[in-house]
Amino acid sequence: MNNICVIFDLDGTLVDSEGLCNQAFLDLLPQLDDPLETLIERYRGQKLSSILIDLEHRLGLKLPDSFEQRYRQRVAALFACDLKPMPGVLEMLATLNSPKCIASSGPLPKIRQALAVSGLAAYLGDNLFSSYEIGSWKPDPGLFQYAASAMGFEPSRCVVIEDSEVGVMAAVAAGMTPLHFIRTGVADSYRTAGNTVFDDMSQLPQLLKRFTNMAAFNR
Repeated sequence: MNNICVIFDLDGTLVDSEGLCNQAFLDLLPQLDDPLETLIERYRGQKLSSILIDLEHRLGLKLPDSFEQRYRQRVAALFACDLKPMPGVLEMLATLNSPKCIASSGPLPKIRQALAVSGLAAYLGDNLFSSYEIGSWKPDPGLFQYAASAMGFEPSRCVVIEDSEVGVMAAVAAGMTPLHFIRTGVADSYRTAGNTVFDDMSQLPQLLKRFTNMAAFNR
């Protein structure tokens, strides 16, 4: 499947990090009384600056200038202790022979730590692309376009694996095919109409094979 490029989101797609990232808010903001699952769904795929603005509005306070640094440190500590790959990801990556990369809204140090702690670093190498590199966040298509160009692929030959609606929107806007990963048990309201949805990483190689065959037919 070397004629396609697979672009992976990271948080909530390859690594089970959404809970940890939002737990950090609960740890640092005791006045925040939302259930963890509510925060996960509210902030899935959003850039941190937008989340902090929303938190300030909802809590009626101004976060200190040091909050982002404290938040990053808390997330890094939680990752070091508790971060795991999503179920089936290690097995899937071990069998996936397509060119692949990560395009994440998070900063590169966070991406590298997540891959190292979860045991995924060897499968992605240096093919890591961050919104912070180019100043473009999903649903803007810029990050995916940048990743595709760096990997040497036209958008039409790229498949994006995403767990967030903003990520799926960015993939569509970039002219790429999204595969929307919905973890088992998540409400059906998060299923994106008109796009392929799957809930088991073991299904991904077959979905990619189908796309590869279509790409070859349309060549």
